[in-house]
Amino acid sequence: MALEAIDAAAAGTVSLGGELQVRRLGFGAMRITGDGIWGAPADPDEARRVLRRAVDLGVNFIDTADAYGPEVSEALIADALHPYPGGLVIATKGGMTRSGPGGWERNGRPEHLREACEGSLRRLRVERIDLYQLHTVDPMVPIEESVGALAELSEEGKIAHVGLSNVDLAQLDRARSVVPIVSVQNRYSLEDRGADPVIDACERDGLAFIPWFPLAAGEVGGDAVARVAAEHEATPFQVALAWLLACSPAMLPIPGTASVAHLEENVAAAALRLTEDEVAELTGAA
Repeated sequence: MALEAIDAAAAGTVSLGGELQVRRLGFGAMRITGDGIWGAPADPDEARRVLRRAVDLGVNFIDTADAYGPEVSEALIADALHPYPGGLVIATKGGMTRSGPGGWERNGRPEHLREACEGSLRRLRVERIDLYQLHTVDPMVPIEESVGALAELSEEGKIAHVGLSNVDLAQLDRARSVVPIVSVQNRYSLEDRGADPVIDACERDGLAFIPWFPLAAGEVGGDAVARVAAEHEATPFQVALAWLLACSPAMLPIPGTASVAHLEENVAAAALRLTEDEVAELTGAA
């Protein structure tokens, strides 16, 4: 496929809260940070080029978090893209703190989430965050208290829509009893389908499902994937993304990368159409 023909619009759209329509192939901005998702990237200029190229290719949904860096990913997004083009949706998350490279600690206390949201507003240079997600559930804090803080921030006009990340069905239901939820971001890929019940609920109730780790850190493989990739003159990564898009209309994959070439490869998957038989074969083979 010629690079000028690559367009995320080929993936179709999904709704966030009935108000925001975003293309179903987004960009996850975790990998534009340093090793261990810690500190600045080795090449900040390349990170900015990746972000700008994503928008050039029609991506209008970028997912980040205050914990990525920490703070680095959000700052790079603003440096590269602000003032933001019309229609671009920036989603971020709060509820994780960092102790060092590879270190992740949960903090779902309302006072922390308020502080985290205020910091994200400053770094992203916006007055309201399009989609703010609880990064994870803190076992020391009832989820009702955590999302209650996000509900207050929404009432104050600092958050447009509330989402969740790393939750099960029971936690989703509890959160929805407090505030409208428009999306769930859980780990999911061809190799890891533990979130199937949550996807079913999202599809039934009109929520977007955002799979993180959608390419299993490059561990996509197997004879079925290789055969389908050869049939379509595609890469295994592109087949894995096309499979996700075919699984559910609620699906909003956000593959991340620090490379423009890899980004272009990922976005090209928006136009890859698998047959029903291929989807079934891949689903059964994984």
